[in-house]
Amino acid sequence: MSLPPGGPDLASLSTLDDPVRRRLYEVVTRQSGPMGRDEAAAAAGIGRALAVYHLDKLVESGLLAATYQRPAGRSGPGAGRPAKLYARADREFTVTVPPRSYELAARLLVQAVEADGSGQSRAALGQAARRLGAELGGGYRGEADGGTAPDGAPRSASDPGPRSVAGCEVESVLARQGYEPCRDGDGIIRLRNCPFHQLAERHREVVCGMNLTLVEGLVDGLGADGWQPVLDPRPGYCCVALGSEQHRGQHEDQP
Repeated sequence: MSLPPGGPDLASLSTLDDPVRRRLYEVVTRQSGPMGRDEAAAAAGIGRALAVYHLDKLVESGLLAATYQRPAGRSGPGAGRPAKLYARADREFTVTVPPRSYELAARLLVQAVEADGSGQSRAALGQAARRLGAELGGGYRGEADGGTAPDGAPRSASDPGPRSVAGCEVESVLARQGYEPCRDGDGIIRLRNCPFHQLAERHREVVCGMNLTLVEGLVDGLGADGWQPVLDPRPGYCCVALGSEQHRGQHEDQP
């Protein structure tokens, strides 16, 4: 069988078959900024020389990007060589066998929504996104509750049950959908990855609006009433963030 057009992507992704290399990749990509060799080795629980070898292999495959930076506060003659730092590469990888082009179909659909001056298509997209999010959240809620409502029937998104949903569970569901959630210093849940990144770059208003309603539906389906998704785009993060009622109350109390 000949490789599809995504052959180079397959070669790059196959480098993650090595468990050490995969662990290093996960360590680096969990960080909000670039990571040094010593720090990566310590976090992965391996020696520095082995870490350097695998980190550079990940750069060669295009999965990580390397930059050089001197330690903070050190510059000029005698400051030493800049340290090599690693971060997730901007490039995306897709492998489908046989070849598929779901992104092309998505781009066509988004363009059709944008071209509808009546706004009806955009409203329908928002409703569909919220409904799908509620189904995803309700499905997870059913798993956590044993999968049934009080009458013994399967739990639905419209009947999430009495269980209280903590922030860690919201993060778990977001992680399942590829958002890579993390907490900032204020306790806000931010998303290190946007599953719709390429589409959002070309069609930001429509895609970010769809993304927001999807996460709103997911939170509703979970019954996580204490969390409020909002649009809060920041460099390196998804456009959606989630603040808790406690966080909102703290800010409301500030003069």
